[in-house]
Amino acid sequence: RHHDDHIALVPTMGSLHNGHLSLVNLAREHAERVIVSIFVNPTQFGDGEDFDEYPRTLDRDTRRLKNTPADAIFAPDVDTMYPFGLDMATRVSVPGLTENFCGASRPGHFDGVTTVVCKLFCIVQPDCAIFGEKDFQQLVAIRQMVSDLNFDLKIVGMPIYREEDGLAMSSRNRYLTSDERKAALCIIKSLKRAKALFDTGEREGKKITGEVKSGIEAEPLSRIDYIKICDAGDIQDIDQITQRAVLAVAVNVGKARLIDNV
Repeated sequence: RHHDDHIALVPTMGSLHNGHLSLVNLAREHAERVIVSIFVNPTQFGDGEDFDEYPRTLDRDTRRLKNTPADAIFAPDVDTMYPFGLDMATRVSVPGLTENFCGASRPGHFDGVTTVVCKLFCIVQPDCAIFGEKDFQQLVAIRQMVSDLNFDLKIVGMPIYREEDGLAMSSRNRYLTSDERKAALCIIKSLKRAKALFDTGEREGKKITGEVKSGIEAEPLSRIDYIKICDAGDIQDIDQITQRAVLAVAVNVGKARLIDNV
């Protein structure tokens, strides 16, 4: 790299879809050089999760990135990222922000995320990094880590990129059968109803989450993991919405665990 170049990093686990490509395009607005990392990180998958099945499509990803502003792909193997083995690796943990939501149902997941992102930042040395707001808790945790560990880089959040019918784009959407794909729309429909309730003045968390719960439970193929409203800054549950808040859900449809938020 030239020492004056501004570099943006887009960290991904590959299996790239248009949501990822929108992150790459946004990265180009923030820097002269764009690096996309592709690494399916074993330490953020729990026991019984889909690490082995997670789609790995490096050739296809490389072809897709040829038509984007990406300048380089960093696709390390597990030994490169964890030379001392997974059990002996140093861990970077952001305790307070990662216990709720996905942290509660996926113990250890966020330590895996913050550790690998910290390592990617140290290896690539970007000036900014781009993350999607679909993984809202992840974004907040990474912002906290960057501020806490004095990283000299800017974190940029990108609004959720959706399919035309509203389903949040995800690499795990490809696990869905066609019936499950239709069923998954109960998520965005319910979130939209919740947002409409909020827009007409409802501030009682239970009423809003209740609306979402009944909408998702009406779809027999879906199983709710959680529906929560939290403070957008510290990811703590709130009952009354008096400050900027996020309504986040995780729903299992078939073998896909889908997350979304508003």
